[in-house]
Amino acid sequence: MSTPKPSLTMEFLANFGDLTRFIGHFFVRFWRRPFEWKELGRQLDEVGSKSFLLTAVTGLSIGVVLAMQSRGTLVRFGAEAVLPSMLALSVFKEIGPVITSLVLAGRLGAGMGAEIGSMRVTEQIDALEVAALKPFHFLVITRVVACMIMFPILTLWTDCLAMFGGYLESLMASGMDYRIFLSTAFETIRISDILVDTGKTAVFGFIVGIVSCHLGFNVRGGTREVGQAAMRAVVGSSLLILLTDVIIVRLSLLIFGDVGS
Repeated sequence: MSTPKPSLTMEFLANFGDLTRFIGHFFVRFWRRPFEWKELGRQLDEVGSKSFLLTAVTGLSIGVVLAMQSRGTLVRFGAEAVLPSMLALSVFKEIGPVITSLVLAGRLGAGMGAEIGSMRVTEQIDALEVAALKPFHFLVITRVVACMIMFPILTLWTDCLAMFGGYLESLMASGMDYRIFLSTAFETIRISDILVDTGKTAVFGFIVGIVSCHLGFNVRGGTREVGQAAMRAVVGSSLLILLTDVIIVRLSLLIFGDVGS
């Protein structure tokens, strides 16, 4: 007799429990030596500098498209002058952080899941464990910390280029002076908005890193399972980013209020 497959609910609860235990192991082992500073530096380069071009293109396209799409509606209501302010609020508060994190989840999630999964199925991780080299510190903690550090930096980089793209569109469409653009753009946005909405990407970075490493670290099987782990890393981290964003935005509104208040 064939063994019945578990229901989707039971499978979801089992996966969620495994992820929760993996997160618990991360926080327990995070404070223990050895601290893999050299590998952390390599992961910072992998996550950060190798993503600058991708996030630059993302930021420029966001700024130009958002300005072009909004200009017609604002002109229709005689509110073209508020375009820089609207652009800054949209980019810094929501579009920049979320789009940047989703783009990085696509690039990094698949890479981390596939890399660590390949090491698992080829028994490289088992060899490190036998040699008492603590692969969890080397493979997981360094990648998660690198994501938490670089996501806010890359988000600010994307936000600034989005504003630059919006200014270029305004310059070509209406000849707006850059001093007017900058003074109008930042007259309503608050420091707390930038800090909170940029800082939340550190949480998104933790999600991408921990989910990808968890799925890769626990791969069982062969190359097919490695590919599935990479795909699930992208999908799972992207969904968790969107759900977490709802919670963080709600908490920030309760604590700091909205711009109008």
